Amino acid sequence: MAPNQDEETLESLLEASKTPEGRSRLAASGAVATTLRHLSASSPLTLPYLRLLRNLCAGEISSQDSFIDLSGPDTLASILLSSAASVEVLRAGIQVLGNVGLAGEVHRAAVWVRFFPDGFLRLARVREREVCDPLCMVIDTCCSGVGGRQRLEELCGTDSGLRILQEIIETALKAGYREEWLEWLLFKACVEEQRFLSLFLTLSSSEESSTNLDISLTSVFKPELLTTQHAFLLDILSKCLTERPKEVTVSGKFALEILEILKMIYNIVDFTTRVNAAIPTGSPAIDLFGCSLLILRDICAWEDARPTETDKDSLVNLLLDEGLLDFVLSRLEELEPPAIVRKSMVKEDNLFPVELEKRVCPYKGYRRDLISVIGNLLHRRKRVQDKVREKQAIPLLLQQCVVDEENPYLREWGLLAVRNLLEGNEDNQKEVAELELKEPITPPEISGLGLKVEVDEATKRAKLVNISG
Repeated sequence: MAPNQDEETLESLLEASKTPEGRSRLAASGAVATTLRHLSASSPLTLPYLRLLRNLCAGEISSQDSFIDLSGPDTLASILLSSAASVEVLRAGIQVLGNVGLAGEVHRAAVWVRFFPDGFLRLARVREREVCDPLCMVIDTCCSGVGGRQRLEELCGTDSGLRILQEIIETALKAGYREEWLEWLLFKACVEEQRFLSLFLTLSSSEESSTNLDISLTSVFKPELLTTQHAFLLDILSKCLTERPKEVTVSGKFALEILEILKMIYNIVDFTTRVNAAIPTGSPAIDLFGCSLLILRDICAWEDARPTETDKDSLVNLLLDEGLLDFVLSRLEELEPPAIVRKSMVKEDNLFPVELEKRVCPYKGYRRDLISVIGNLLHRRKRVQDKVREKQAIPLLLQQCVVDEENPYLREWGLLAVRNLLEGNEDNQKEVAELELKEPITPPEISGLGLKVEVDEATKRAKLVNISG
C-alpha cells in the first residue's frame, strides 16, 4: 500500500480481508507491517486502517505474529490512549488486541504488559458500551490460557487491578452492555478466582483511597456505603448462575459470602413499606437482598442429589450448616400472609388471627424468592424435609400455594416446594394426611380459591383439588 493510498483502495483491502483466503494473501504481502506504518492518531484514515488490521488478525496466525514482532501493542497504545481517539477508533483498536490475544500465550502476555494496569484503567473509564464490551473481551482473553491464572491474580489481587473492574462495572451500569464478556469476566474474577469479597469491598471505597483486601464485611454494611454498583455486580453473577448452570463452578467460599451478605443486609432492609416493584428497585439494600436470594436459589438448584457426597451436595450442606434454611423459614414466618389470604381473614378467627405486626414484602416477588430457595433445598434432601417438619413449618408452606399478584409464580413455586417436601418422606406425608383429618381441613388461604388439600391414596402425596359442590 502506498502512503497516499486513497479511501477507495483501502476499502477494497477491507473487503478482501473479510475472507480467510483474502487475509492469507494480504498476510503474505506484508499487509500488517504496512498498516502499522500508516497508523497515526492524527490521520483521518485511522479508523479504516484499524478495521483492516482487526480483520487481518482475525484467526490469521502469521498476521498475529507480525503484529507482536512489529511492536503492534505500542503502536495501538499511542492511538487508543490519545485524548483525540473517538469511540469508533477505540472500539476497533481494542478489537485488534482481542483478535491478537486469541493467538496464544506470547500474544496475550504482550498485550497485558503494555496495557495493564494504566492503559486498561483509562479505557475502562470511557463510559461507552461500544468500548466496554471489547475491553472485557480483551481482559477476559488475557486472563485465560496457560498464563491466564497469574494475570487474573494481578487483576483481582491488586488495588490497581480491582480499580479496573470497578470502572468497568460503573461503565456497564451507566452505559449498559450487549455482549457476554462482562458476565464471564466478573464471574471468573468473583467466583472462579474467589475474589468476590475483594471486589465487593472495592466498590465501597473512594477512588482516592486504596482497598484494604483484609477488611471485613461488617465495615461495609452501612446504608451510606452501599451503592448501585454492589447490586449490579450481584445481578450479573445471578444471571450467570441462572442462564448457564452447567457451565459454571461455585466454591463454598463464594456461597458462604453471599449468605453472609444476605443475613447482614436483612438488618438494613425496610420491611415496613410495601414496594410494588420487582428488583432492581433502585434501592441498593433491597436489590442486594433480592439478588443474594436468587444466587442462593440457583446454587441450591441441583437436580441430581445422590446418597453419596458430591461437590454439589457438599456445597448445599455447607449452606445448611450455616443456617440458610433457618434463615429463610424465619423470614417467611414473619411475613404477613399472601394478599388473597389477608382479604379473606377475619379477626375473630382464632386459628388465623390478623397480625398487625407482620412484615411486608420489600419488593415484588420477595415471598416467591423465599419459597424458591426452600423448594430447592427440599429437593431429595431428607435432612431438610425432616427439619421443616420439626420446625412445624409444613402448614406455613401449604399457605404459599396460592396466586398472589405481589409474587408472580408463587403458586407454582409453592406447589413445587410441597412436592419436594413430601417426596419419599413418609413422616411428612403422614403429617399432611393428619391435617386432612382435622378442622379446618384446608387452610383458608387455599379454600378461598375454591381448592382444598388432599392426600392422594396411591402416591400418599398432598395435592390441591377443587372443592366439590
